[in-house]
Amino acid sequence: MTARALKNAAGLVTGAVEGFGSALILLGEAVYWLFRRPFRVGLFLQQMEFVGAGSLFIVVLTGLFTGMVFAVQTVQTFRLFNAETLVGSTVSLALMRELAPVLTALMVTARVGSAIATELGTMRVTEQVDALYTMAVNPVQYLVTPRIAAAVVMLPILTAFCDVIGIGGAYHVSVSILNVDGGMFMDKIAQYADRWDVISGLIKACVFGLILALVGCYKGLNAKGGARGVGRATTQTVVTSSVLILISDYFLTLLLYRR
Repeated sequence: MTARALKNAAGLVTGAVEGFGSALILLGEAVYWLFRRPFRVGLFLQQMEFVGAGSLFIVVLTGLFTGMVFAVQTVQTFRLFNAETLVGSTVSLALMRELAPVLTALMVTARVGSAIATELGTMRVTEQVDALYTMAVNPVQYLVTPRIAAAVVMLPILTAFCDVIGIGGAYHVSVSILNVDGGMFMDKIAQYADRWDVISGLIKACVFGLILALVGCYKGLNAKGGARGVGRATTQTVVTSSVLILISDYFLTLLLYRR
């Protein structure tokens, strides 16, 4: 039993290392084809619309209610210490540094990452990917590069929307419902939040966009076993991307936090 457990553990580790290396190779190929003709601008714009405009509603909704509920909890807690004037700075810093990029990435992973894996996985099992080779079209340039580039570009934009809407929702709840002074709310944001807080969150969003698109493309292109294999690839994409986003968020916070 112990030998079998060790064998299974070794197999999991070997598979994880192999998958990580293969994903890095795929990323290298995608970056290489980003600067090679023909430049498929139409595909890039199409993926930007799918990732950005298609995810805007769910991201705005997530940011709005996150800011609102965070404001409610913060005001009620800070009033125990007569510090409710710090609600604005607390909510804004939490959103800009952590909540907005992470929640945006998780929402986009659920919508876009799963769709990428499903689409590419279906193309793989129906041999459409192999058909691209017969037409002298590189599948990485045609399928992977536009999706990764669009995710890296659009995630920071979606995160910025989440920042603004979340802070606006927190302001509405704090000032209009919980009677926090609006001037102090905005003044504390200006006093404690600076440009780097916004930039660091956008940098995280770029990394998260790269992760979710790369994992979705890798799992989709390596799907096998028909419809069941496509479903498995989609599930693995969402789970793996979500876990990697949370893990990378910790290390990015250590790297970017300068105070």
